[in-house]
Amino acid sequence: MTTPDPAEPTSPTGPTGAAGPGPGPGPGPDEVAALRARIAALEAAAGPERPARPPHHRWRAFFAALLIVVGCVLAPLGLVAAWAADEIGDTDRYVATMAPLAADPDIQAAVANRVTDAVMDHIDLADLLEGVAPDQRPLLAKALGKLGGSLEGAVRSFVHDKAQDFVASDAFGTVWEEANRAVHTSLDRALTGSDDGAVKIEQDTVTLDLAPVVDRVKQRLVDSGLTVAGKIPEVHTDFTVVRADDIGKVRTYFGLLQKAGFWVPVLAVLCVAAGVLLATRRRRTLIAAALGFAVASLLLGIGLTVFRTVYLNALPSGVSPAAAGSVYDVLVRYLRTSVRVFVTLGVVFALAAWLSGPGRWATLVRGVWHAGIAATRAAADRAGLRTGPVGPFVRRWRRWLTWLLVAATVVGYIWWPHPTGWVVVGLALALLFALAVTDFLAAESSSGSSGAAVG
Repeated sequence: MTTPDPAEPTSPTGPTGAAGPGPGPGPGPDEVAALRARIAALEAAAGPERPARPPHHRWRAFFAALLIVVGCVLAPLGLVAAWAADEIGDTDRYVATMAPLAADPDIQAAVANRVTDAVMDHIDLADLLEGVAPDQRPLLAKALGKLGGSLEGAVRSFVHDKAQDFVASDAFGTVWEEANRAVHTSLDRALTGSDDGAVKIEQDTVTLDLAPVVDRVKQRLVDSGLTVAGKIPEVHTDFTVVRADDIGKVRTYFGLLQKAGFWVPVLAVLCVAAGVLLATRRRRTLIAAALGFAVASLLLGIGLTVFRTVYLNALPSGVSPAAAGSVYDVLVRYLRTSVRVFVTLGVVFALAAWLSGPGRWATLVRGVWHAGIAATRAAADRAGLRTGPVGPFVRRWRRWLTWLLVAATVVGYIWWPHPTGWVVVGLALALLFALAVTDFLAAESSSGSSGAAVG
């Protein structure tokens, strides 16, 4: 048997021609299986390659976006329509809205000035003292003498003081409320097409007749010694309620919105709901729709503020801007409240949809929430507090209880008479508290035994 020379190069095949050991053994079956499992896990995490969107998905996305845009456009119109039907169409609500104006200083000052001008236009200063009975002259001279100045200025100040005293009294509040209740139908006619009644349209202006106020002031003047005021005939003077450069168009649009009533906001909500249901990514679409609703309502609120400035700047010189501003603010008060409600609702719905999604930050917020509930439950367990049979029951029906709480919150909002933005926030916080209690009751005890119920 011969041995190969160590110095002699060895062929790859060896002396017998068989394959040598080569660079080393390859991966074993276990390693190959592990590599294949790793690749499969990575592919599953990355997800399958997203196929091209089918044509019907494009049409669904288009119509979903169209419906949501239409709903967002209808949202501010719906708010105005509901306000028109509720504010002008309901006498009691209109009277309740206008009643605080009787105590408004700007309204009182404007009415007192207008009544003073009307009375002074019908008093003949040259015949004033001659027309007063001799036994009444000392009383009149004493009253006018306190005011000083010229006779005309003294009489005007005297009349203005009596008018101011009346509009500052409770009697003016009663007259104001009765007048607004009596002329509500006429105001409705004025804004929807008819000019009959105490409220009338002249030269693009809606005016209110102050004859009852003038009569009360005349009586106070007579009682104070200015008996010549009793000879003043019935005076009809106007107080401007609303003025518009083109009242005809305003009346037409207002009539259409009032007839539409609450159907416009309902149609807006239905359009948005249909768009969300039609969309392929409903959660993202719901967030976008809710924010769109909020933005559209916010734009209406900004428009009301801008229009107020434009409206007051366009008033004629004979109209008090302060009084007109007070009337405008009172008339659109509930409309502004509705704007705040819709903005708050939009933000709340968008937050709810986002927090329930799979996003990173939403998941983090939910994790903090559940960690806080678990820590609270653990502390309660350490204190010896147990949920009894309530815990397993809530754990079993947790999903149904959650939807029941959400439905109860929605019903509470619908049945709330004239909700405000704070009402929406309060209902949302109440729902969060109820959900926290539900999670607390449904959480497993720290001992892991749901049967340790008595304590």
